[in-house]
Amino acid sequence: MATIAPLAQAVSQVVHDGDTVAFEGFTHLIPFAAGHEVIRQGRRDLTLVRMTPDVIYDQLIGAGCARKLVFSWGGNPGVGSLHRFRDAVQNGWPTPLELEEHSHAGMANRYVAAASGLPFAVLRGYMGTDLPKQTANIAPITCPFTGEVLTAVPALRLDSAVIHAQRADRKGNVQLWGITGVQKEAVLAATRSLVTVEEIVDELEPRPGAVVLPSWVVDYVAEVPNGAHPSYAHDYSTRDNDYYQRWDEISKDRESFRTWLEGVA
Repeated sequence: MATIAPLAQAVSQVVHDGDTVAFEGFTHLIPFAAGHEVIRQGRRDLTLVRMTPDVIYDQLIGAGCARKLVFSWGGNPGVGSLHRFRDAVQNGWPTPLELEEHSHAGMANRYVAAASGLPFAVLRGYMGTDLPKQTANIAPITCPFTGEVLTAVPALRLDSAVIHAQRADRKGNVQLWGITGVQKEAVLAATRSLVTVEEIVDELEPRPGAVVLPSWVVDYVAEVPNGAHPSYAHDYSTRDNDYYQRWDEISKDRESFRTWLEGVA
């Protein structure tokens, strides 16, 4: 059953050094506040997993939290490159970063396989790309029924998953809506999970198209209003486009990034 706790306590219990951890959210509900708490707590040697690593992963990489990135696309949405990501790959600063690249479909299916308790996923993706030559855990597999050659990718099992949502009730049941990505699958694929929420309410009201994560699949819930900023939480906040534009300048230079990092710590 989920424990409702302050953010710092929840992060300390869920995200440990050396973990394979996903901070998931698609366009909105990106768990920035939790990521910043991971930076404050000085986590190290993390394998960061995300379908679309953007600014939050640039910050975690620049802070020296990561040793490896498992991903399918990386960039500052609508702006350009992730400069701390690039510096880590090209120059090993602040630490070298190992890469494992997949397609969006491959990542999503890997999450689903882990959430389903399966060892791998099968899809038609990757054909015609050079990803199988660059990534060791992409392999051809022949269908035993049709003889068609498909692609297999291993289940993406996580030590920890961190997501943001709009609401939780006092029992720890979580509700999220709007654009949903693989948050549910990430939580179900993880040994430990944390959900930050905009508010904790007495009762969850039904919402069209909402996803509900029952309390028994969530380990910790932390009430963190505006916890997705600079992304947004549908019906609660708006996207801070100026932040994303400012980040491009902040992250280009190591000294300006260090200044930003001091503000987080």
